[in-house]
Amino acid sequence: MTRQSATELVVLHAVRLLGFADIDSIAERAGASYAKTLGILSKAAEAGWVQSIAFADRKGWSLTDSGKAENERELREERETADPEDVVANAYSLFLPLNARFLRAITDWQIKPTVLDRFAPNDHSDQVWDGQVLQELSTLGREVAPLLARVVSVLARFEGYVERYESALNRGKNGGHDWIDKTHIDSCHRVWFQLHEDLIATLGIDRGQEA
Repeated sequence: MTRQSATELVVLHAVRLLGFADIDSIAERAGASYAKTLGILSKAAEAGWVQSIAFADRKGWSLTDSGKAENERELREERETADPEDVVANAYSLFLPLNARFLRAITDWQIKPTVLDRFAPNDHSDQVWDGQVLQELSTLGREVAPLLARVVSVLARFEGYVERYESALNRGKNGGHDWIDKTHIDSCHRVWFQLHEDLIATLGIDRGQEA
């Protein structure tokens, strides 16, 4: 049976996945009410796990080093009871080659080499080039879906990634180029990045030392 994570865990984890975000964004990501999220963040701030930061005209929350350690402790404890057969680890091993392909596809979306400039920005005027990239992103979406289904079977908090990815991809196919690679919106790139971070955080893997 799939494990429903504690609200305190998913709120703290949402801060990690978002990096820096306001309460509305954290609450939406965690699937919790504004009031509940604010209460959890306030207690987490008292414990030194999160901090409220004002940056230019933005104000939001981010994890502290001790908050990251606490988040990883909670995730480890949850996985030990919810996933004794290492479903998440097995799915992650199959995710890695998909991730390499995804990164190549995003690079091709952003850069289209020319005779004079191998790093020329893609101006999206070549429909054949873009079509091939979109086809690869569609294939990756279909291939990652069953992996995520296995993960969701033990940890319910992984629900939603497939739907978010498909929604962004459809917008990209309909001319919304930003929905493929921009990070200020829920693009394919942002969804995939958060999924990757979710997997390595759940498994206690350091992204910088990832094989």
